[in-house]
Amino acid sequence: MSKVIKRGSSDTQMVKTIQQFLGLVPDGIFGSKTERAVIAWQSENNLVADGIVGRATLEGMGILDTDNKSKTVKTPEGLVIQPHYLDKDEYIQSDQPILNDYIMIHHTAGHANPFNVVHAWNNDSIGRIATEFIIGGCDARTGDCKHDGIVVQAFPEGAQGWHIGKSGSSYMNKHTVGIELCNFGYLDSDFCTYVGTEAHKSQVVSLADKFRGFNLWHKYSDLQLKNLKKLLLYISSRDSIDLSVGLIQWVKQDGAKGFEFKQSAYEGKVKGLLTHTNVRKDKFDCSPQPELIDMLLSI
Repeated sequence: MSKVIKRGSSDTQMVKTIQQFLGLVPDGIFGSKTERAVIAWQSENNLVADGIVGRATLEGMGILDTDNKSKTVKTPEGLVIQPHYLDKDEYIQSDQPILNDYIMIHHTAGHANPFNVVHAWNNDSIGRIATEFIIGGCDARTGDCKHDGIVVQAFPEGAQGWHIGKSGSSYMNKHTVGIELCNFGYLDSDFCTYVGTEAHKSQVVSLADKFRGFNLWHKYSDLQLKNLKKLLLYISSRDSIDLSVGLIQWVKQDGAKGFEFKQSAYEGKVKGLLTHTNVRKDKFDCSPQPELIDMLLSI
């Protein structure tokens, strides 16, 4: 049974996890501000709004303290990675760790909170679809950046989730580290996302040339890209994946066109760094925003 976390709790790490989920400064102190935020969240999610974080609230947040939780990781590059694991039946596990030969960058095509992305995956009915990592961003609708740059790990190293879909390589589908950027992707001419919500002006970027038919896109934040770089370097070292192969190589050769579909990537022949657009003609993640290109070329 999980312990109860409430005002004055001494479980600093769990308090920090709850504060991160709620978009608060993670100081580990469960005071009045954290209590008010918990009450508001409980009320919004039809739970008893008492400010006490017990099993039901932890389950609702997706951060129930179970035996598959791990400690926060700090990489040599100074990146903090917070474990926020899916239930064990929501990702793929093998007797032997699954080794990765590829890294693929995606969009969540959703909102900015990476903890909520894990929560949604945990409660959907479409199977073990997930990526190992999610990077929070800024809210497309409001411009709020309280979850910006937060890096969450959705399942343990050596496990996997389905995240590529139809490709020409069944091997690639089970040997790729997936990274989700919290980003809505393309915007229409009225600056609306694919779900019809208008993007805040601070969250809009206009490309010099259309990509996949669109000029306007939800902007990647500076902190997202900074932490994406650190995460790529960490995964490259951890899994011995050469970042210079694939996307960076193509961007150096062709600029923004390096994000286009590549038959060799679709067939799984390019073991390195890819985006979903490199292997799928029908996808929009990721877009060749100048800031992302600059980050890739700095690696």
